[in-house]
Amino acid sequence: MKFKKILVLSLLYLFFSSCASGYKNIDPSKFNYISNDKNEKVTFSYKYDILNKKYSKKEAKNDIKLIAVKVTNSSENELTIGDNLALIYGDGNELTLLENKEIFQSLKQSPASYLWYLLLTPMQFNTTSTNSNGYTEQTSSLPIGVIIGPGIAGGNILTASSANKKFKQDLLEFNLLGKKIKQGETVYGLLGIRSKNYNSIYIKLK
Repeated sequence: MKFKKILVLSLLYLFFSSCASGYKNIDPSKFNYISNDKNEKVTFSYKYDILNKKYSKKEAKNDIKLIAVKVTNSSENELTIGDNLALIYGDGNELTLLENKEIFQSLKQSPASYLWYLLLTPMQFNTTSTNSNGYTEQTSSLPIGVIIGPGIAGGNILTASSANKKFKQDLLEFNLLGKKIKQGETVYGLLGIRSKNYNSIYIKLK
């Protein structure tokens, strides 16, 4: 009995910690930007921690940070992030800016990983009773795993796939790497950087 209780609790923990998570679309223009760097030619603001749930965990696991960015070009020239406009740390080292494909592949959920729930398919719910001789015998068996296994697997796969699709759409729509920023223009978008820490970021005109 104690073993069954531990097994059930373990399965419940595994279930709730391994479920797919949804994704809420990001709008960089809606964020309240506190961290910023400004000079007479460019104003740059950014925000960490814009992802949640599975995507946030993948950030930490892969040493990647997706940041929301606001840039205002007050110079007399057209600026391009990753070209004549660089992002640097306080020590002067330039940040490694990531392509959309690498960001997506590193942070997306894996729908196929939820197929392991199919292992629950053979599970059955058995009922027992004690006969007149005092022996316990099985009276019925219900194959609940046939519903639970495929149901949980299918639900998680659909959730992960839908979330990944929304995430990919945001990366494409708000990609700022290589984007040309015209004189007097303010743009909002997303940038992926290779980083373990939440270091301060500054701008540098090349």
